[in-house]
Formats: sequence, structure tokens, C-alpha cells
Amino acid sequence: MKTLFVSYRVTDLNRSLAFYTALGYAELGRVEAGDAGHLLLLSFPAEPAASLELVHRPTDGHVEVGTGFDHLAIQVDTLTDTLTHLTEAGLTPGPIQHPGGPDGPKTSWLTDPDGYRIELVEWPPGHADGITAADFS
Repeated sequence: MKTLFVSYRVTDLNRSLAFYTALGYAELGRVEAGDAGHLLLLSFPAEPAASLELVHRPTDGHVEVGTGFDHLAIQVDTLTDTLTHLTEAGLTPGPIQHPGGPDGPKTSWLTDPDGYRIELVEWPPGHADGITAADFS
């Protein structure tokens, strides 16, 4: 088994698409289902398949972010370059943090138009992509 993608309900599909496109996602395709909703599948250009789905159900109205969801984590190559790009695109990322100390990952936080939190992560040199069992040994 493997995770296919994360799916978010959004209030305004065009506003969310503009945000996630500025973040670096590209649209893969849409499913238009009328009053039942609209699905928009996105991925980063280097990803082989969809990694994010935006779900818009116009009849449901405004989306309230629930208390069970915490955040989406996105790996970036160079956090300072990413923050510069996002700021130039009109987004408002937070300051760089070092949650694991000076030799650990660098992070920054961003919030999408519906209030979903996004953690941007730059791993230190030599660290494998993502979190693996080696991080706990």
C-alpha cells in the first residue's frame, strides 16, 4: 500500500488553485460533478502522480477547518529561495525556524486561503528525503 494524495475541501476553487499554483503545484486534471462538487488534482512538476486534491462543493458553503487536521508538510530544496519565490508571488510565509537545532531541518509555515497550515521543510545536507526509521534510531 501507499498514500495516493491528500484531499482538502475548499471554499473557493479558483482562489485555492491560485494559492497552490503560486506554491508550485501544477494542475493535472479536473472532475466536474455539478452540484455534487468539483475535484481538482494537483502535483509538483517532479512528482509522477497527483499528491493533492482540492474538493469544492458549492452547496456546502464556507469550509471550516476541523480540529483534527494539523498540517501538510512539503519538502523544499532551498528554503530561503522558496520563501523569496512565495513572497514575490504574493504569499506570506513565516520566518525560518530550526526545530531540531542548528544542525536539523529548517522550516517555515504558511496558511492557505481556507486556513489549512502548511509546513515547508528543508532537510540538512546528507539527510534522506522525508522522515524514515533512521530518524528514530
